[in-house]
Amino acid sequence: MKKNLIVLLSLIFIIILLHSTPHVALRTYVFFSGHPIIALSTDIVDDEYHNKVNKENYDELNAKAYTLTNPPIEKATQGELRNYLVRKFGILHYVEFLGEG
Repeated sequence: MKKNLIVLLSLIFIIILLHSTPHVALRTYVFFSGHPIIALSTDIVDDEYHNKVNKENYDELNAKAYTLTNPPIEKATQGELRNYLVRKFGILHYVEFLGEG
């Protein structure tokens, strides 16, 4: 029983750690999307265009857009996976792909 509790608490700690900041959450998302090298090597910058155009919507969602400077390439369409939206829920950050537009 004690061993199970330690494993469970360790998993919860890891999840919180991997979603504790926008940049770490974004790197985790890209890593588990199948691009581990890019996740660890790319720079992350604020997506000024999307943050400016969608300011009111992002404020309501408690979100901010970010851009990868060296984005991964999607194999099926050869498109760049450059822009992501990071939403904050409590202390955790969640990432979703925003697209090119």
